[in-house]
Amino acid sequence: MTVCVFAASSSRVDNIYGRDAAALGSLLAGAGINVVFGGGGIGLMNHLADAVIRNNGRITGVIPAFMEEEGWGHNGVSETIVTSDMGERKRKMFELSDAIIALPGGMGTLEELTEAITLKQLSLFDGPIIILNTAGYYNSFLDFIDNMVNNNFLRKEHKGIWEVVNTPEEVINALNSREKGNEEWRKIAKI
Repeated sequence: MTVCVFAASSSRVDNIYGRDAAALGSLLAGAGINVVFGGGGIGLMNHLADAVIRNNGRITGVIPAFMEEEGWGHNGVSETIVTSDMGERKRKMFELSDAIIALPGGMGTLEELTEAITLKQLSLFDGPIIILNTAGYYNSFLDFIDNMVNNNFLRKEHKGIWEVVNTPEEVINALNSREKGNEEWRKIAKI
């Protein structure tokens, strides 16, 4: 199995987020799960990648050329794929992955997570989507989704597209207990 992990590039966040990113990287490597990530050598991406590498796991970075040219890439990953732009980067990450995990992050992570949810809603991606809600980071986002449902911008049934967990260990349990989806989400996408 290969999972795509979306995560912050900020190095200024609280240590609890870095600890969870590193713990997840160790657990994924220990479980023999390959990792695809945004290729960054800073922030939570760096913590994740270092932990995977330290535990002899396989991790592939997918990074746009401009970020690589800026020196933002992680140099120790198993493989680096350089793309022409951000859109190609996301397409490649989805293409290589059987599941999506979202760690806390900024606008880029949020955009990647919401695209994963949208793709699954349209039956264009069928793997699990797992949100690691470290220290309640995603609580406001989840409240906003409830607001979407309450105002009929999103079907209540589509809240089943993702799973929210609170610890890295729960991520592994969710990956192990969830079969690749065969739901026909697209059939109910139109409201």
